[in-house]
Amino acid sequence: MTADDEWLWHGGSVCLDFVNTLRDRWKEPRETLREPGDVLRWLYTAGMAGEPALPHAEPEGVLVLARRLREAIDRAIMAAASGELPHAGDLSVINEAAMAALRPAPQVAIVDGRLAPGESRDRAEGAAAGLGLVAHDAVDLLVSDEVRRVRLCGADRCALRFVDRSPAHNRRWCAMARCGNRTKVRAHQRRQREQPPPSWKSVTA
Repeated sequence: MTADDEWLWHGGSVCLDFVNTLRDRWKEPRETLREPGDVLRWLYTAGMAGEPALPHAEPEGVLVLARRLREAIDRAIMAAASGELPHAGDLSVINEAAMAALRPAPQVAIVDGRLAPGESRDRAEGAAAGLGLVAHDAVDLLVSDEVRRVRLCGADRCALRFVDRSPAHNRRWCAMARCGNRTKVRAHQRRQREQPPPSWKSVTA
């Protein structure tokens, strides 16, 4: 996997990071889950499943299940973000996947002198259970007020999904370092090209 294909974690929720494994949705979608081993590695990196065994330890159907769940989550969340009801078929896919895994045991921690939810130490066993935890996260987002804050990155080739938690709710980019700065640089270069060259008189004056 090249540096440009590395998984990104700008979504603000596990389920949106999972949706974002299909890159560049605006124009030519680019797949990063190409084989069952990719699903296992993504789930492990996201903290949803244990360390993957050999790639052939999971059946080929895991890849089909993962992509099917990913697109159902995307359609359901984008519909809800627009104030519409998701398609019943997509909700069925999410609910069915969620039944494959129990929620991790809750943890409590002391953070800055206060009690706060701690990071779960439990990981699901196997890809189907890990995908079930991703589906759990999608359910949580769908029934929360935050679903109306899901946005698309404003860069013309990106379209990563993210939860806008900015104070003014006006975040435009999946990440400033990834798309914001690039877009600003391209806009500046375009303005420079469109400026008319200085006239001979202004140069010699």
